Amino acid sequence: MQMKPFEGTILVAGATGRTGQWIVRSLQERNLDYRLFVRSGTKAIELFGPEVIDRLVIGSIENDREVDAAVSNCSGVISAIGSYVTDPQAPSPSVIDREGLIRLATAARRHGVKKFVVVSSLAVTKPEHPLNKYGQVLTMKLEGENAVRELYSEPGFSYTILRPGGLLDGPPLQHTLQFDTGDRITGAIDRSDVAEVAVLSLTNPKAHNLTFELIRTNDAPQSSLEPFFDQL
Repeated sequence: MQMKPFEGTILVAGATGRTGQWIVRSLQERNLDYRLFVRSGTKAIELFGPEVIDRLVIGSIENDREVDAAVSNCSGVISAIGSYVTDPQAPSPSVIDREGLIRLATAARRHGVKKFVVVSSLAVTKPEHPLNKYGQVLTMKLEGENAVRELYSEPGFSYTILRPGGLLDGPPLQHTLQFDTGDRITGAIDRSDVAEVAVLSLTNPKAHNLTFELIRTNDAPQSSLEPFFDQL
């Protein structure tokens, strides 16, 4: 079933990250209106070309005023922000994955942004997971998720929280996918497919107010990832 295109401007937070780049490409391919919230305009132009200059909001997820400017007049937000847990100089998971996401969602809700999509992670409900050695990153992501669910559960608003498995760098639409709820599955998935699912979640009613995990399964070219939402 072909969904109608999303109406309005979609803000991508974390647009120059490895998953964020695929999200931008997916929006461009669909001719959707987008805006990029990035720390470095230079890096964004290197990645996406000079045509994105008018779509950039330069700022930090740590700054209330800059986040406010980024979300104003948007209809949807896709958050692909994430801390660099292996870099001791980078802001901690509590600053990015929890406080940053909460700041972004709170501002978006205040500005009337209707749809909020988060790229989170598999295993956020498992505090003993080895990744949590790095600044409790999974726990911080879960606390950020919880705030989004609370902010976006009111009528007229909706959220989708994606919990992908281990992230790989292959091209999109080359695998069958498994969607599940309850944080029960393990596996990996291509960032490019996560990006496709994030964009589809803006309009797919099955993704409405839902948190789900996603991994890839078999090698098999796909024409669309829309059918996998039927697993939910």
